[in-house]
Amino acid sequence: MNQITDKIQHFFERQAFGVCTHLGEKLGVATSSIRLFFIYTSFITFGSPLIVYLSLAFVMNMRKHLRKRKPIWDY
Repeated sequence: MNQITDKIQHFFERQAFGVCTHLGEKLGVATSSIRLFFIYTSFITFGSPLIVYLSLAFVMNMRKHLRKRKPIWDY
C-alpha cells in the first residue's frame, strides 16, 4: 500500500505546476502549508480553490512564455 502512495505522490510532484512552491517562495511560507491550505479549502468549499490554483498556473505559464520572447530588433 505504501508503494502505491509513493507512486501517486511522485506523479503529482512531477506533474504539478509549481504554484504552491512559487507562492511559498514569494510569501516566505512553507510550501507544505500552502498545499495543505489548498487541499482543506477544496474540501470545505467543494473545489473552488482548484479554479484559483489552475488560473494561477495558467498565469505563471503565460508569464514564463512572455519572458522568453526576443525583441524585434534582435533579428
